[in-house]
Amino acid sequence: MTALSRLLATPPSASGRSRHDLMLGLVDAAVTGMWAVSAAVRRPAPPPDGAGLLTLQVIERRVVARDQNVVALTLAAEGRSPLPPWRPGAHLDIHLPSGRIRQYSLCGDPGVQTSYRIAVRRIPGGGGGSIEVHDELDVGARVQTGGPRNAFPLTVPGYGSPARRLRFIAGGIGITPILPMLGLAQRMGVDWSMIYVGRSAESIPFLDEVRRFGDRVEIRTDDVHGVPSAQDLIGDCLDDVAVYTCGPAPMLTALRRLLAGRDDVELHFERFAAAPVVDGTAFTVTIASSGATVEVTPEETLLAALQRAGVPAPYSCQQGFCGTCRTQVIDGANGVVQHRDTLLTEPERAAGMMLTCVSRAPEGGHLRLDL
Repeated sequence: MTALSRLLATPPSASGRSRHDLMLGLVDAAVTGMWAVSAAVRRPAPPPDGAGLLTLQVIERRVVARDQNVVALTLAAEGRSPLPPWRPGAHLDIHLPSGRIRQYSLCGDPGVQTSYRIAVRRIPGGGGGSIEVHDELDVGARVQTGGPRNAFPLTVPGYGSPARRLRFIAGGIGITPILPMLGLAQRMGVDWSMIYVGRSAESIPFLDEVRRFGDRVEIRTDDVHGVPSAQDLIGDCLDDVAVYTCGPAPMLTALRRLLAGRDDVELHFERFAAAPVVDGTAFTVTIASSGATVEVTPEETLLAALQRAGVPAPYSCQQGFCGTCRTQVIDGANGVVQHRDTLLTEPERAAGMMLTCVSRAPEGGHLRLDL
């Protein structure tokens, strides 16, 4: 299969909704079956000592937001050998030189086989990954990755989606997974529009690339137009539309509230970071290596509590899909783990594994962790 045919191949349906077309239901059932069969591939354990990882070198570094808080890195393999293909919405798990693992959306052209592009906003108060990228990944630096993974696939109207048109909504650095989607929608000739929002024109990346799509895109900044409402973001696209959005949590929450209960709207979104804890209760954990006890409040994740207590714990996506924070529970004295992920298999759960970024214990429970 050529690079072009791979790019234009029908993306798998991700909405899980048959709506008016029985054939879409049959196709969805088939895709669901294949998704289950592929679970072992999608849920690999972290490879030991870099085994199975692809080494990439930074071959270009460019500031893509005028306030210089966003840098785009182009990555290539040695000898510019072809890289694994990807579709819009995919990301890379980047293994940084420090040992940190972070997810960054692929924001280049899927038709380019010899390089990947990511973009990273500097977050001074974050977990250190973005600062490492900005301060240490110059041209020539090397990182590792397991290859592209897609938790935010685009399903094109007429090619798996029952919607008639697409509405893209990007907030700031949320443009990164959306940008390749614009190119695919344009090439496939579907009806689409987009709104791109941010604090100011100087703070949002890839403006030049977005502007090449002309009047299909509205660029709106808070310093000129004020903070947009959810209705401003949707515009007049509220009939048979598929919405793809990535941006700050308040923006996503407002959109979800506006579109709740709409049968004629598909909403697909990707978060920047962890979702807020829902229905959480307090519990405690003991760290096996030190004997220290950490209290987890109802409003925080176990991972957040471990970080607050200074316990070294691996993490990356903070949303329960990458598996980096997979941790062994040695015992649970007052209850079992409340698994809030869709990644771990039943045998993994039965063996005492949990994801600290989303899963927890019941109220008053206590877990002993192999940390």
